[in-house]
Amino acid sequence: MKKLIHVLIVALSFASFNAKAQPGVFQPGDYRDGIYDKENSNSRRFIPYTHLREGDVVWEKRVWRELDMREKMNHQLYYPVLPINGRISLMQLLSKYILNGSVIAFSDEEFQIPYELSQIKEKLKKCDSIKESTFTAEGEEVITSRWSCDSTSIFANIYKYRLKEDWFFDKQKSVLEVRIIGLAAYEYIEAKEAYRDLFWVYFPACRPFFAKHEVYNAKNDSERRTFEDIFWKRQFNYRHPGDQCIQQDDTGILQGA
Repeated sequence: MKKLIHVLIVALSFASFNAKAQPGVFQPGDYRDGIYDKENSNSRRFIPYTHLREGDVVWEKRVWRELDMREKMNHQLYYPVLPINGRISLMQLLSKYILNGSVIAFSDEEFQIPYELSQIKEKLKKCDSIKESTFTAEGEEVITSRWSCDSTSIFANIYKYRLKEDWFFDKQKSVLEVRIIGLAAYEYIEAKEAYRDLFWVYFPACRPFFAKHEVYNAKNDSERRTFEDIFWKRQFNYRHPGDQCIQQDDTGILQGA
């Protein structure tokens, strides 16, 4: 009896293997993109903030930061601009959890006016005029224009984020700490050479999701930091709003951008 069961198990396994190998029955996920299943980031948890009493705060300062995605140190938050397997950008991550209702998008920096789902979908939708060429029965070319909308090309235009931070001195621990309160995304409109604010999110509400998604690490593929690690360790470059980013062109002239 045991021998018969063993033969049946081997036969079923062989049949399953052949079914996967046959064309037309492939299912996404049958072939692993790597040498092992990555489970560490999926089970990662964010580090909770320690309890803070008002009486322990002897000094506090509200600080605003701007993150320019065109700076090299911030590329880990900007790329990829198109969805690919195993990686995601900061804007793709925020859009994913805002659209499924896990994160609330606000229109103000004080988190008082939330967007409706239809409003945020409209903001994330990018529409443009596309020219199409057709031919008449006489062979004459006719060019027409139509509007096309998609929700992925906007990712490449998110050049700037704004952080709302509170710096404070905790006399109980005798340390100077910082906690990010809010995060805002801005889309660059090339035709107007200006930025358009998209939404604000409450940063502590995003931390559980930041901890579950990896960020590209060029030095070690087996040690992928998460978005939570990037913000917790402050591995990003920033400047104060209104500060000029000084760049040097080919002629050696310093220009402010």
